[in-house]
Amino acid sequence: MSSSVSRIASALDYPTRPVRIIAGFPPGAGVDITARLIGQWLSERLGQSFIIENRPGAGSNVATEAVVRASPDGYTLLLAFSANAINATLYDNLNFNFIRDIAPVAAITHEPDVMEVNPSVPANTVPEFIAYAKANPHRLNVASGGNGTPSHVTGELFKMMTGIDMVHVPYRGLAAALTDLLGGRVQVMFGSITASIGYLKAGKLRPLGVTTTTRSEHLPGIPAVGEFVPGFEGSLWYGIGAPTRTPIEIIALLNQEINAGLADPRLKARFEDVGATVLPGSPADFRRLIAEDTEKWAKVVKFSGAKPD
Repeated sequence: MSSSVSRIASALDYPTRPVRIIAGFPPGAGVDITARLIGQWLSERLGQSFIIENRPGAGSNVATEAVVRASPDGYTLLLAFSANAINATLYDNLNFNFIRDIAPVAAITHEPDVMEVNPSVPANTVPEFIAYAKANPHRLNVASGGNGTPSHVTGELFKMMTGIDMVHVPYRGLAAALTDLLGGRVQVMFGSITASIGYLKAGKLRPLGVTTTTRSEHLPGIPAVGEFVPGFEGSLWYGIGAPTRTPIEIIALLNQEINAGLADPRLKARFEDVGATVLPGSPADFRRLIAEDTEKWAKVVKFSGAKPD
């Protein structure tokens, strides 16, 4: 049997042993939660364990490199997310090229951040905030979960598209940033809806807009920032990637089963519980999303001069 025929034969049997999904963040992070939800679904559908392996470090670059170096047989997968598109420009000396070395399998979900301010800021809308920031250059502090993180570059995209001048204050994680936003030590943040929603509903923080192009079902009364800043979009996305040269039959099977999960009302509800919206589509759709995001964030990283912590 030729090697190509034997690869197809083994692909059709897939999976015959446990599969690893490598997540670049510790247990409890959004990447980890998404990996566990989709891993459990795939285990039930395909009759083999999909084991989540957490390999934190360098904004998910450690995990990504492990998958790039793995055998392209479908038994090592990556829980890819927005940071992969940002890191392509943020880091100068990566040992891999994400677009070239990781094959897109399927997008899973996307979720907006929320542009939120401490109630002491005299602005109730995005236009009011822009006007206030322009009248008070360098006076407002914008918090993030760290240099080069999605919350940082989303804030930089807002500065770039509006021409306002704010001081970036990086924290070690969004939880610490949120604490200082509540305390008024910083004035604005592009933060996680899930982490903030209790404070928003209690009036301890004021939401000005969500960062997807359309409104979020989690905050239906809050406009999208893009309604006032045309073209603004800064949502997170999550998906599954595999080493390049993974057989297309395996990628097609995984894509089919992930999309079946995204159509399942129970799994869909689990994702909605953590503030995410399912994002079904083909591997080509996911490839296009990654390419567009990589190009967009490259401009923002260069504009901001962001460097990793």
